[in-house]
Amino acid sequence: MEEELAPRIDALRELIGLSRTRLDGSTLDEAGRVLDAADERYRLSGEHTVVALAGATGSGKSSLFNALAGAPCSEVAARRPTTSQPVACVWPGDRAGAEAQLHRLEIPAHQRFVPGTQTGPDGGPAADDDLRGLVLLDLPDHDSAAVGHRAQVDRLLKVVDAVIWVVDPEKYADAVLHERYLRPLAGYAEVTFVVLNQVDRLPGDAADQVVDDLRRLLDEDGLALSEHGEPGATVLALSAATGEGVDELRDALRQFVAERGAAGRRLAADVDAAAERLQPVYVADGQVGLTEQAREDFEERLAEAVGAAATGSAAERDWLRHAERACATPWARLRNWRADVVKRREAGADGLRGPATGPVTGAAAGPVTGAAGRSVTGSFTGAAKGASPGSGTYADGSYGDGTYAGGAYGKGTYGQGTYRSGTGDGGASGAANGTNGSGAYGGIGAGGSGRRPGGAGPDAGEARRSAAARTSRTVTEQAVRGVAGEAARGLPVPWAQAVREAAEKGAQGLPEVLDRAAEAADEALRAGPPVRPRWWTVAAAGQGLLVALQVMGMLWMVGLVCGAGLVPDGAGWLPALVLITVGTVGGPALSWLCGAAARGPARRYGQDAERELRAAAAGCGRARVLEPVAAELLRYREVREQFAVAAGV
Repeated sequence: MEEELAPRIDALRELIGLSRTRLDGSTLDEAGRVLDAADERYRLSGEHTVVALAGATGSGKSSLFNALAGAPCSEVAARRPTTSQPVACVWPGDRAGAEAQLHRLEIPAHQRFVPGTQTGPDGGPAADDDLRGLVLLDLPDHDSAAVGHRAQVDRLLKVVDAVIWVVDPEKYADAVLHERYLRPLAGYAEVTFVVLNQVDRLPGDAADQVVDDLRRLLDEDGLALSEHGEPGATVLALSAATGEGVDELRDALRQFVAERGAAGRRLAADVDAAAERLQPVYVADGQVGLTEQAREDFEERLAEAVGAAATGSAAERDWLRHAERACATPWARLRNWRADVVKRREAGADGLRGPATGPVTGAAAGPVTGAAGRSVTGSFTGAAKGASPGSGTYADGSYGDGTYAGGAYGKGTYGQGTYRSGTGDGGASGAANGTNGSGAYGGIGAGGSGRRPGGAGPDAGEARRSAAARTSRTVTEQAVRGVAGEAARGLPVPWAQAVREAAEKGAQGLPEVLDRAAEAADEALRAGPPVRPRWWTVAAAGQGLLVALQVMGMLWMVGLVCGAGLVPDGAGWLPALVLITVGTVGGPALSWLCGAAARGPARRYGQDAERELRAAAAGCGRARVLEPVAAELLRYREVREQFAVAAGV
């Protein structure tokens, strides 16, 4: 028994150690008590078996105790309750071991006896050597009116090796006995005896009928009975007053003590009871763990959070744009260059941010033509974008039709706002009287429009990024909650909570990490394709050749018109028209063909960009959420395995 029990106790001890941070102390207290009891019992003598006589008031347990001891060791009287303190009778054996057991049981020295004498363990003959090693206790009444008596019974029932429940024909069906003791202790059937005492008071075969009814009640309590060699509780009928059936009980005790297995069976029952109480916090409902589908859904949500699909589409468009520019006609590249110059100038104007450090001090050096303007003070919060309306340009000092030459603009921030046209006669621009981009602008020319709308500047861009970040955070939180809920599905409540906490803790800072991954992808896209395809160079060379043909045809045509000797004699208009037509039509046609040819590589480039961003987002999710959740699930599997060993499954 000890060889089978030791691994279970070790597993229970390991189980408690692994669960300290997951379960509250009250849940593990009973299991800890079982371990303490096992350690203490193993330290004590294994030659002694402690058996307690328990029963209700008037059941005759003290009379039975004296009958087994062969002497009036326990007081018997009509007064109730008679037994106020536990009494011990120790059959011969290792005296030191017996003393240690009695000390553990807290039996007073004057309440300790040996069979056949009342003078205590140091005197008297050694009767009934066949019960050598038996320590028999007479407990107070379990239904005593004295609370202290009941407390002693409950304490000793937890530490003795076996119990003999003594019942009488009047109270064998008592609800207190069955509901408070026999039913909860049904798992201790192998170390339980149920004795029907006072059968001498029953007429005829009434004793058999009462025993049968007692067996029925015990079966309803879930207490297995020892029948046909099966392990279980032993049920006997006897009379302590007449001695009928006492020898049968003594024989059963003799065999029970000789086996030296009562302590192990009692501890095994204790471990079984502890495992049964712990089952709700260790046994899951069905299969637990993260499925592959749950992982894929989580990674898909993270890809949505970082905008992987949008990044892939942007990369595809970016590749097509680079291909279009590389394969465009020289005239188209020239237009693109001019557009880039204008954008850079506007970006430079947009980049003037920060509070104004002083007023605008310069007045216009030249007159403002058109209607003179009235000074207007405006507050600007973003950067102005777009070309100035009207016929003039903002860069060279002209605005609308009015010339604004030589004026000093000061050091203020030009933000999102409107330039209001003024009214009035003559006059130059007034001085600025505000800060943070507030200034007075006078003299807007009559030819200009009355309003210059501001575009989305740095602050507006920041707002867009904040909105995107909020969207990303929302999607990320939904993804984390989803995968945590899937991982916790079916787990016992404490472990499900631990899984959710691990996911929530790992998710802290995850949106920021995903934002950095998205920004890294954007940086890579801004750098353009890492490798320029060779056919872009070939297409650019072809475009150059076509332009050369176009120029040659135009020069040819000019030569024919001017009559210069630049063309061969006899050459007509047709070759010039052919060259011009080929150069003019061939360039756009080649650009269109290159655009069609670029769609496939652009699509693959976008897919690669999307795949890389998805992988980066999935890696962040695995490191911060999935791995901590997997660690909690692994810990649960470890404790579940230890629980299975402790429960003897």
